[in-house]
Amino acid sequence: MAATPHQVSAVIFDLDGTLLDTERATRDVLSEFLTAYGKVPDKEKEERRLGQMYKESTTGIIADYGLPLTLDEYAVAIYPLYMKRWQKAKILPGVERLVKHLHKNGVPLALASNSARRNVDHKLLKLEDWKDCFSVILGGDQVPHGKPSPDIFLETAKRLGVNPSSCLVIEDSLVGVQGAKAAGAKVVAVPSLQSQRQHYSIADAILYSLLDFHPELWGLPPFEDRIQGGLPIEPLFLNAHIGHAISKSLYMVIAGDCTYESVPDQISGIFFGWAKLEAGGVSKVVISIGWDLSLRTVERVMENMSQALTITVEDQAIARDALDLPVFSEHALDQTFFSSDMPS
Repeated sequence: MAATPHQVSAVIFDLDGTLLDTERATRDVLSEFLTAYGKVPDKEKEERRLGQMYKESTTGIIADYGLPLTLDEYAVAIYPLYMKRWQKAKILPGVERLVKHLHKNGVPLALASNSARRNVDHKLLKLEDWKDCFSVILGGDQVPHGKPSPDIFLETAKRLGVNPSSCLVIEDSLVGVQGAKAAGAKVVAVPSLQSQRQHYSIADAILYSLLDFHPELWGLPPFEDRIQGGLPIEPLFLNAHIGHAISKSLYMVIAGDCTYESVPDQISGIFFGWAKLEAGGVSKVVISIGWDLSLRTVERVMENMSQALTITVEDQAIARDALDLPVFSEHALDQTFFSSDMPS
């Protein structure tokens, strides 16, 4: 990532797919809903709807699938399904660490979402006490036009008391990136759909996850929690199926509410930690997790040695030495994974 020519004085976050993994949590809602009408979702159409305003998205769904419903009838029927799934949405890797770090260092923070404000407030309950780090929170129904219009970013900057050009916007959707650039802000894109990365070229930087975000490149206070090349992260759990894909003898622990059905799409890089092996108990492990973008169909790659991200001798040395440090070794019984400070 190249350093930007101007200092950033405030950071504006999107919500869905940027802070919360709501896309994963609600992935089967439309399919479940359409089943009652003998329909199935069209993957390409639904990908194009990512980040759209609710009314625009809903109007398109009703038209595309020929549903015998008005906008209001559709909203009433499907809303309970979304409410139930939002409760299961996980905070994305690196998010809480970044937000708390910026807030602690006095960086003004805001949240600007295309979701209606009542939905934003419901989802923010997942952020617990640190939702108060945001001094400005706006929903798409609080401005004349939603993303990709710049309205929500212009209004957010106004309420923060800063010029839009001094703001850094962090977004996962293309419409959000377009709206932020139209407002004159700097933009870091963290695409929810890896197959769409090629469309984000207008962003100032494109990351796989906020674990890859380096504040100092934007004139923001740097992190101080990297230890011997390693970055402590929230526990990353894989189920037995994914573990089997990594190594035939590798099985990861499943831990109740902390478990993803698979690794979050935004995760990519070299990770190390502890894993329960079929024989030998808990051992140190280094894993490459990435995406193979060379194929027509973008595929997840999770191996000990992958084509997408090769584990180097340096990675192995970092993992071996860092895991002996007290700050890391105390997590051995948790079978927690950490990120290596290696470029991905």
